[in-house]
Amino acid sequence: MLCFLLLFVKKNKKGDATLKCPFCQNANNKVLDSRLTPDSDSIRRRRECEGCQRRFTTYERAELFDISVVKRNSMREAFSREKVLKGILRACEKRPVKREQIDQIVDLVEANIRQKNKDEISSRKIGELVMQQLAQIDDVAYVRFASVYKKFRDANQFVDAIKTLKKQEKELIIK
Repeated sequence: MLCFLLLFVKKNKKGDATLKCPFCQNANNKVLDSRLTPDSDSIRRRRECEGCQRRFTTYERAELFDISVVKRNSMREAFSREKVLKGILRACEKRPVKREQIDQIVDLVEANIRQKNKDEISSRKIGELVMQQLAQIDDVAYVRFASVYKKFRDANQFVDAIKTLKKQEKELIIK
């Protein structure tokens, strides 16, 4: 069983941070295996709890500079990889899209944002980047995401989105 874990960290008696087991909350665990992820941007660690002997996986990723997302109402909030992931997961629910594909989309979107080397990006631009990627893997997920992102109000907007998607597919075939 794979368990993807947000790190539960606790200070031990010495003041050092320790990682807690997600199952029994025991702070004693050992690393069984460490390796780079295929895209080499994080380290995957396979761990075993010394209390309950269950295994779980953690990922270690470098913290990069903070990016502010400028919302439609001009408010700003910190860029959240998890929020992008959650939106894509919702759009891909009950679709034949693998988790690896979704993670790859999130990686591509985040990399694209960070390559711009700016400290702000509009939520509109993030939505467009996600839609570009979803259009390549699943039409239904694309339309679902677009309906929330673009705030569709009626069926005609769904039809327009499908027409746009089909037009883009034809352009790719011609090229």
